[in-house]
Amino acid sequence: MTEPFTFEGGTVERGETRHVRFPTSESYLGDPVRMPVTVINGADDGPTVFLAAALHGDELNGIEVVREVANQWNHAGIRGTLVCLPVLNVPGFVAQERYLPGYDRDLNRAFPGDPEGTNDRRIAYRIYENFVAPCDFGIDFHTSTRGRTNVLHARADMDDPDVARLANAFGTNLVISSSGSSGMLRREATEDGIPTVTVEMGEAHRFERGLIDAALDGVRSVFAEFGVDRQELVRWPGWRTVVDQADTTWVRSDEGGIVDMHHERGALVREEEVVCTVGDPFERESVEVTAPFTGVLAGVLENPVVYPGNPLCHLVAVDEQVQRCIES
Repeated sequence: MTEPFTFEGGTVERGETRHVRFPTSESYLGDPVRMPVTVINGADDGPTVFLAAALHGDELNGIEVVREVANQWNHAGIRGTLVCLPVLNVPGFVAQERYLPGYDRDLNRAFPGDPEGTNDRRIAYRIYENFVAPCDFGIDFHTSTRGRTNVLHARADMDDPDVARLANAFGTNLVISSSGSSGMLRREATEDGIPTVTVEMGEAHRFERGLIDAALDGVRSVFAEFGVDRQELVRWPGWRTVVDQADTTWVRSDEGGIVDMHHERGALVREEEVVCTVGDPFERESVEVTAPFTGVLAGVLENPVVYPGNPLCHLVAVDEQVQRCIES
């Protein structure tokens, strides 16, 4: 049966829910930096699942997903344990910055951490050892960086059958397959036997209700697939394509200027179709940027000003069958 969930400084018994502020570091003044955590330990046997957000402090959509699961859902029928981590990067969230302030380090390159390492690795270690390592699988929510936006999609090592099961259960149309970079939470957890996927959704610095609701549907579907909540159903998104990361590219600007984007995120564009134009302030000269291959715009620029070399869109190749599904 479901055991008590223990972490440094606390225990959550079967049938109990606890909200805690867990210390992950200290400020310049020596005050504790505390991370909000909700643990819901069901009365019945089941898996232990973590839901995490805001590894990058300015990525807000996932925070609302995790908060709603933790605080608004009915947990009476939950089987197993939910570990809800709405804000992993507390210093970044407070400063509304992507990375850890002061050292500009990416917390999502610091896992599984080191108790005697740099500040980012010490934070990662405390998060990982207490709230990730005890789990059976997890979902890590992200958005695009400032000035860009992502269509809702999963990133997962689809060569791992357990990860593929999790990614498919979440039910996005698009899955980009890769193992991830060293130090990423999803890669390190997966290699540690805890299948984990990243869910990308929207842009930084805002709540986008449509994407949040769609992600909540994905969580319900995962809970159904793994028996966490048997009242829910595994969803089928209508069509799905799994694309290797090698079959994606960021189309970049060769000029500096002001961008007129011709398509929204999620749109299908054909090879050589104009994706956007880059022009000067006088609108006397503009350069058309075309798609190098037929694909879906998984990410697009939101801030319409660029230097040469800045990314304009993230294009993901899709085959003819998927093209027909999108167009139907």
